[in-house]
Parts: sequence; C-alpha cells; structure tokens
Amino acid sequence: MLGSTTIDKLIAGCTKGDRKCQRTVYEMFYGKMMGVCLRYTNNKEEAQDLLHDGFIKVFENIHKFNYSGSFEGWIRRIMVNTTIDHFRKNKNVFVKDIDDFNNLATEEPDVDILSQLRTEDIMKAVQTLSPAYRAVFGLYVIEGYSHKEVAEELGISVGTSKSNLAKAKNNLKKLFTAVNKPKEEKIQ
Repeated sequence: MLGSTTIDKLIAGCTKGDRKCQRTVYEMFYGKMMGVCLRYTNNKEEAQDLLHDGFIKVFENIHKFNYSGSFEGWIRRIMVNTTIDHFRKNKNVFVKDIDDFNNLATEEPDVDILSQLRTEDIMKAVQTLSPAYRAVFGLYVIEGYSHKEVAEELGISVGTSKSNLAKAKNNLKKLFTAVNKPKEEKIQ
C-alpha cells in the first residue's frame, strides 16, 4: 500500500482538481468500493452507477477530509451514503407491514453451511435478496449499524428494519441450505 505521504499528495492534488491524482485515487480504491456498492445493488451496472456517483462526491468533497480517520474509510462512508441515498429515493421498496415479523424464525444460518461457502458465494447470495432486505442486511450485518441507525438512514421504522433483517436472514438460510443439500436429497 502507498505511504501516508503519497496519500497526502494525492489528496492535495485532488483538492486542486488534478485529473491524474483523481485517476490514481479512483484506480486505487475502485475494487474495494465496487465491492461495497455490489453489496447493495441488483447488478453490476447499478453498482457501477452508484460507484461513479460516489466518486463524484468524493472528488467534490475531498477538501472536507480532515485526516481524523483513514482515507479509505472516508471514501467507504461516502459510498455507503450514496447507496443509502439511492434507497431513500426508492423508499417504496421497503416492507411496511411488520405483522409477519413476529412469526419469523430468526435463527442464524448454520455455521457448518457458512464455513463451506466461499466469500464470493455469500456475496452472490446476498445480491439475490430484494433491495430492501439487501440494504438492511448490508447496513446491519456488514457495516455494523444498529437497527435504530438503519431506520434513521433509510427513513423506515425500527420494526421494519428488524423485519427486513429477519426476512433477509431467513431467505439466505433457505438458499444456503438448498445449495448444500446432498445430491440425493435434491433429486427427489
């Protein structure tokens, strides 16, 4: 990884609008930030749109970076906020009825099943979730938000956040279980 002096020079260059510095920052963080965006989208094209929107915000606001944390963390936060803004605009995708929540089994997926899956398989499974479930799952499980924070960020109730998380976990558990059933069980 590049040293802090190099990062400082890149930030200074980006602040001045230096296209070479912007390109270097973009290329440095493209992979990781694309991964962040993919967690919250239906497909690669949508993730790329959010990634590009996020990098525009990075370069427009780079002068606000205050060095209180890592530069990568700061960029990641912008990407997550960009995806949150996207879901706020499409707020109607969230479950409004939490009656089903009380009847859901909220068991965690079987640890043995998870240990057999590759990270790529888990991420593909997460991408199969509905946008509402994926957003809540990503913010709560991956980003570490509380249900209150998820609710505030997405403009939904805490109950809806809990419901969507429970349903997301349930859907993932079913998917992971189906994928890992012995072949003789699948053939029936």
